[in-house]
Amino acid sequence: MRRLRLERQTRRSEGPRRGGALAAAAAATVVALTASGCVTVHGETAVVPGATPDEASAALAAFVTAFNRADKANDPTLDAAQVTGPLGAINQAGLKSKSVTQPGGNPDHQPLELRDARFLVPAKAGWPRWFVADADASRDDGTPQAGNRWLVAFLKGGPDQPWKAAHLAIVGPDAMPGFAEEKGDEVPLPATSKATAIAPEELSERYAEYLKDGGTGPFAAGAHTSQWREKRARTAQRPGLATQWIDRPADTGDFAPLALATEDGGALVFFASRHYERQTTAKGYRPKVGPELKALMKGEVVNTVTKEWMSSQVVLVKPAGTEKDAVTFAGRLQGVVSVEGS
Repeated sequence: MRRLRLERQTRRSEGPRRGGALAAAAAATVVALTASGCVTVHGETAVVPGATPDEASAALAAFVTAFNRADKANDPTLDAAQVTGPLGAINQAGLKSKSVTQPGGNPDHQPLELRDARFLVPAKAGWPRWFVADADASRDDGTPQAGNRWLVAFLKGGPDQPWKAAHLAIVGPDAMPGFAEEKGDEVPLPATSKATAIAPEELSERYAEYLKDGGTGPFAAGAHTSQWREKRARTAQRPGLATQWIDRPADTGDFAPLALATEDGGALVFFASRHYERQTTAKGYRPKVGPELKALMKGEVVNTVTKEWMSSQVVLVKPAGTEKDAVTFAGRLQGVVSVEGS
């Protein structure tokens, strides 16, 4: 595969890289797609690639430019037009908080570069359309994570609308599965598809149910499933402080799942969810709220503070007929997007 720097990327991938399961995603408040079922608008029923190479390259370049401007200035308005969905929610809330705590700009700003880009562009009819940019990021240069790949999923809601980045996943250098292709294009898996053990449209709700009730379920044990439930149980009751969790699906509009069919008959799926963390202190005490959270707060803290987290998951789903460990978490990005005191 020929690799070019971002500014000169002109062709799509000549084929998928092989590898094992996706590496765990990077930390939460790093900046963290819509359903891939066909939608017909203005009579557009032809199945075509979601973007040309030039369109995809330009969208990625525009995102990086806007992201850097916003991150340097701590100004969410500077990249608001370039982000949406879970990534947009996390990015905008983080910048809003920093605009209050660091109003003079980000003293630790390091320009982001996304290099060596290739594009996974599924063919589909109608709108919305989407593609995934697979690139090497400068953020981990000189670290043990050097060589990780950033997957940025872009959405376009109509012919006159801009491309916006909706999901971000950070994966190991050889962690991508092989993707199914038809006539040289990647294959989108409809949200309602029965080809996989769990339909993409069911993942967000099933995940919320699992976190609440546990049980075997379709999810393999790991940091974002069994271990997260165990951590919640350990911290639910502390002297003078009680913590409750409420989990909700986020699966409509630009938060709906995106799935690419894999060669093994399964899928790589991005999906989102919301998680509410409520902390209540004993009478006479108040929960501790740092300046980053205060910048997002509504209301006044008396003895309760509720944090809303947006979470973006990347999972590998096995083919239909698989019952045990059908869904393996490849990574999860999360960030606080709102805070309420009471």
